[in-house]
Amino acid sequence: MTLLEEEQEACNYAMQLASASVLPMTLKAAIELNLLEIISRGVTGAQLFPEEIVAQLPIENPDVAVMVDRILRLLASYSILTCSVVDGDGGKVRRRYGLAPVARFLTQNEDGVSMATLALMNQDKILMESWYYLKESAYGMTAFEYHGTDPRFNTVFNAGMSNHSTITMKKMLEIYRGFDGLGVLVDVGGHVGGDMFESVPSGDAIFMKRRALPKGLKNCWKALPEQGKIIVMEGILPEAPETTREAQSLFQLDMIMLAHNPGGKERTEKDFQSLAKSAGFSGFAKVSTAFGVWIMEFTK
Repeated sequence: MTLLEEEQEACNYAMQLASASVLPMTLKAAIELNLLEIISRGVTGAQLFPEEIVAQLPIENPDVAVMVDRILRLLASYSILTCSVVDGDGGKVRRRYGLAPVARFLTQNEDGVSMATLALMNQDKILMESWYYLKESAYGMTAFEYHGTDPRFNTVFNAGMSNHSTITMKKMLEIYRGFDGLGVLVDVGGHVGGDMFESVPSGDAIFMKRRALPKGLKNCWKALPEQGKIIVMEGILPEAPETTREAQSLFQLDMIMLAHNPGGKERTEKDFQSLAKSAGFSGFAKVSTAFGVWIMEFTK
């Protein structure tokens, strides 16, 4: 690559960063219009023209096919969709769109869940407002306190969390065997009853997902028998800012925690080791990984 080409590439990247909100907001619109689901209903691997897609929408705007084509074209440029170009009448070019591999996670699977709900949650105007107040509190309360005041957004949030959990847990259960043989498994921080900061029910093992906080861990240690373990399901940040998709997703999630949850953050492997040790656990092991999430075991 020549110096000029490097400069042009850097400038193009700067322009992409300057308009970074376009992709997630366009994806949100595509989800709300049900465009990906319409494409998914066809024969596997088949592609549809925008006119075929909008024919299934309750919209009478004569320009809607052109608008939808522009939406889908952007998504195809990011490999969310596939695209084939064909010659149309009068020398005009027509585009057909299909689902790329990532779209499998953005359309409903056999369990009726997808990460589309997570996209809707993260791009919801309620959460988006928080990004304007990284140094302040947008609503004068924590995110979870706000959920109790806004039933609509509470529904959006719960749908995003439950869909993501279903997808990741199903895959993790296919590869992780650490639940086998357990008599009593305690789910801590599972959103139903109790306070892990006060006490934790006893069991053979304790499961924690995105709740690995020091005080909670100490109560978990007290509740476990000798050789008992905590099964922690979390993403693990790399020590250096890697450029892989997994690392970028985790760093983005860390910023979401910074913007929406006071005190919340993602952690590195050393951070988790330190948490386990400070809570009294003698063993730490990374066991299994899937979809950017790790299963770690803290052993008493």
